[in-house]
This record gives sequence, structure tokens and C-alpha cells, in this order.
Amino acid sequence: MSSLLVKPSGVSGLVTDVTPEKAGWRYVGFQVYRLRPGQTLSNETGVREVCLVWLTGTGTATAGDHEFGLMGGRRNVFEGEPAAVYIPADSHWTVTAETELELAVCSAPGSSKNPPRAILPSDLTKETRGTGTNTRYVTNILPEDKPAHALLVVEVITPGGHTSSYPPHKHDRNNLPDESLLEETYYHRLNPPQGFAFQRVYTDDRSIDEAMTIEDGDTVLVPRGYHPCAACHGYDLYYLNVMAGPERIWRFHNDPAHEWLVES
Repeated sequence: MSSLLVKPSGVSGLVTDVTPEKAGWRYVGFQVYRLRPGQTLSNETGVREVCLVWLTGTGTATAGDHEFGLMGGRRNVFEGEPAAVYIPADSHWTVTAETELELAVCSAPGSSKNPPRAILPSDLTKETRGTGTNTRYVTNILPEDKPAHALLVVEVITPGGHTSSYPPHKHDRNNLPDESLLEETYYHRLNPPQGFAFQRVYTDDRSIDEAMTIEDGDTVLVPRGYHPCAACHGYDLYYLNVMAGPERIWRFHNDPAHEWLVES
């Protein structure tokens, strides 16, 4: 199995755990927890900032002295918009599940200058990218025009039979304004869940060239290189992206071999 593919572990508690140390990089951390009703999860952010994303279910949240009340409510990630909470560095936070709750914990090196805040469905911006069988639907949770130190967080739904993150693009050079250096994780879900999709991660020199079969709940690491996805007919593909790097800006470079797809 590819070292870039992280399979979920178990069915409750911490089921996905990507740390910078495990991934062999500097910035992005990503965890998924599945909590039972009444179960509480709490942690300290330390020197990192955190974005909590309610994938499915409901639960209450606090961050420091801020109480956010009951949040969430999606039955699955393909229905409606998420709720989220941004938490700066040097903070304590708790989430208590009211229903079965699937919670993503996205993190990156941070500061304490931005206060905790709820990110509600009404705060989110949505966009459609691509045309034809390259069409996909984007929900911006923590985009670069909203306060944070390093984190960028976004959800994407790609209909069955469509491609996504395509034409292949990369963001692995600190070469602004043309390209930014951002590590990235893809947390994948499929509808129906027995389906599968594909993702390739490759560099120009092919020092990385991995083609992976994606199943429900898998996470793909993108330390560098191009990283297109393909959703198979009959199975819609969801992914939650977490990105972070030395500059909080998303500027990408398309694979020159496939640039004609944009030009046409």
C-alpha cells in the first residue's frame, strides 16, 4: 500500500490520525473522531491553530471562554453544509456529542491573535468549478480571505463519472505570486459508501508517482506534486481538504502537459 494512503483505524474514537511527524512534513495535522452520544472530546491547541469541522451529527462546543452551543446536523457529508469552529493557538477546547458525531480536527502552526469563532453554514461561500465531466462543487470553510494564521480548509463534492483537482495541479514551490508551497490532505467519502475512486500523486521528475484506489474514509497525503482525482460512475466523491504552508495563500501550477485543457 502506498505510504501516501492512510486507512481509517477502527469504527469509534480516533479513526484517522495524521500528524506532521507521521507524514514527514512540517505543517498539516488532520484527525477524524467518531463519538458516541454524550461522549466528550477535549484538547489543547498548544502552538497550533485548529479548525473543527462537523462532518456528520450534532454536538456542543466550547473554546476557552467561548460557548458555541449545539452545532452540526448533517446526516452525511453529501447533504447540506458543514458547521465549523476556528480555535487559535494557546487555547483549550471541548466538543460533546449529542448524536453520533463524526468530527474532523484540522491543524497547523498558529498564533493566538485571532479569537475563537463559529463558522456556520450561513457564513460559507460556495462555487462551481470546471465544466462538463470536470464539474465539481466547492464549499469554502476557511478560505484565505477569512482570519487564520496558516490553515486553509475546503469541502468538494465530485459527481460520479467526473474528475476533480483536474487538470492536474501542484503547489509545492514557494514562488509567489505564481505558486505557493502548501502541504495538503484529502479526506475522502463515497456515496454509496461501497464505491471507490482514484487519486494520483506525481511530480515532474516522477520521484513521486503513486496511483491509489480510494475507499470510503481514506485519507491521501500530498506532500508535493500534482494530485488529480477521478470519481467512478455511480459513486459521488466527497473530500475535505486541509492545506497549510509558510504563506497562507493558494496559488497553483498546472501540469504543462495538460494545460491545453484549460486553454480550450
